[in-house]
Amino acid sequence: MKADLHIHSYYSDGMLSPADIAQTCVKNGVGIAALTDHDNMNGSEEFAAECALRDVKCVRGMEISAYTDVKVHILGYNLNSDCQTYKDFEKFVCDGALARTADILSKLKKRGVSLTFDEVIRERRCPLSPVHTMYVARAAARKGYSPSPSAFYMEMLAPGRPAYSDAGRPTPEYALSTISECGGISSLAHPGRLDLSNEERLRLIKRLCDCGLRGIEAVYSGHTEKETAYFKEIAAKFSLLVTGGSDTHYAEGSRAIGTPAFVPDEKLLSALGIN
Repeated sequence: MKADLHIHSYYSDGMLSPADIAQTCVKNGVGIAALTDHDNMNGSEEFAAECALRDVKCVRGMEISAYTDVKVHILGYNLNSDCQTYKDFEKFVCDGALARTADILSKLKKRGVSLTFDEVIRERRCPLSPVHTMYVARAAARKGYSPSPSAFYMEMLAPGRPAYSDAGRPTPEYALSTISECGGISSLAHPGRLDLSNEERLRLIKRLCDCGLRGIEAVYSGHTEKETAYFKEIAAKFSLLVTGGSDTHYAEGSRAIGTPAFVPDEKLLSALGIN
């Protein structure tokens, strides 16, 4: 059964509703799907209900944006959101997002970009979700500071750019311990996007494994065939589960739900509790 274990909705920086995603899963032949919004699971119940209506097996998920020397995204599956550890983590990331947004707006103001917090917050679809950096980019594009949110992000907000901020971000260790303590399964998202040499990447993966990393997203929309094969070898080397996903944010574009084709093996299905 084809699976897509990396999909975003408008509960973080995507543009699709949970219903849109579930419907597209059926259209694209995806039988197992995970909603993995950034730093929150606010759409999980809605997505589970939409999947149940369409006979799609649903995996509760999230993608944690963690920072060390580089940005490290950790996927978490089947966390118990009633766990106190999760509630503490949720408060940490929400408070951190507010601090980061204030830092970004201050840096933008010095560059002649005038945005208010209210203008940014209007881009958010769910009042409980952490304030995402892309909301800043959308607000800026809406006011005419850039032709598109993505262009503004790359010009001003991406790592190394003038208004970049990593304030309030969790460490990978904190992300992994939260997932583990809440009964979840962790996977390193899109390892090919890590801005590291092969040797540095291997050291980071070993460090994460020592902290409880359970899987690696070897099958990913942005990986080449060579990278996919390489990361499957890394999975075998470190006894990691192989996960896969599209990283879909929009209905259009190259990251369509269900691409690349990914069929989970029995080990992953068992770890996720899927029969």
